[in-house]
Amino acid sequence: MTYSNGVITLIEVWTCMQRFSLDGLPARVPAFNKGVIPMQLKLKDKVVVLTGAASGIGAAMSDRLAAKGARLALIDKSGNALGETLDRARSAGATATGYVLDITDRAAVADLPDRVMADHGRATVLVNGAGVTLLGTFDQTTLEEFDWVMDVNFNAMVRMTHAFLPLLQQQPQAHICNISSLFGLIALPSQAAYAASKFAARGFSEGLRHELEGSNVGLTVVHPGGVNTAIARDARVPSSTTPEEAEARKARAAKLLKTPPEKAADQIIAAIEKRQPRLLIGRDARMGDRIQRLFPASYWSKMKGFVNDK
Repeated sequence: MTYSNGVITLIEVWTCMQRFSLDGLPARVPAFNKGVIPMQLKLKDKVVVLTGAASGIGAAMSDRLAAKGARLALIDKSGNALGETLDRARSAGATATGYVLDITDRAAVADLPDRVMADHGRATVLVNGAGVTLLGTFDQTTLEEFDWVMDVNFNAMVRMTHAFLPLLQQQPQAHICNISSLFGLIALPSQAAYAASKFAARGFSEGLRHELEGSNVGLTVVHPGGVNTAIARDARVPSSTTPEEAEARKARAAKLLKTPPEKAADQIIAAIEKRQPRLLIGRDARMGDRIQRLFPASYWSKMKGFVNDK
């Protein structure tokens, strides 16, 4: 390994990680952990409850799941876009129902299992895919803006899981899939709120997975890197941010979104079918995971030149 001005470059670390393992583990981690039953979950005729279904990864997952013959309970707050997703699913021959609601509405989430049961008679898979982001430094962010990110990305995930877990436990096989992020593994400047929500999603998912070990309910936590969705375009910025600064941040974030949502959806569905405990999507996610493990306290100093050059 060579050094540049005494600092290991990102590419050098990546090359090192490809050759060697961390803590005696292979560079590519096996799909299944001890205690997780590697019994494939066939999705045909299974009822999949999916939040964030109107766009991005959620819409792509709906399309793929419909092609596999799954029954779909699709949730989003955007009624028009959700209707388009529903139309595609039904055109593919799937039984699909839509629920236009805000997943931060506690009462609406509490009522949702009864509605899904009335329409489908069961729930087999829960995918917590809805998410938002806020591009701004912590000192620019109001507590209300911070709470909004946490409520959508984390609290709603907890409430949806709490609401549907009893139904999942009634099935011979069931699964939960929680979408975290690369920023559930590393935290970058201007992403304090988003990273906090995604680290929380990861911690909740891993703790719950350990509680469910050996049961009929599996759990996958997903850490996508940059997926080419509208999340950067639709991102909020702190109210104190100037319009010019807001547009610059959105443009910079959009440049990091490389993976097509269809590719991400295929990988997530495969992980659910395999009952895989963890999934990293994209070279950036795999690199970030390894850099963090190698430099847990100083990974940002190794990465910032690469990120800022994008």
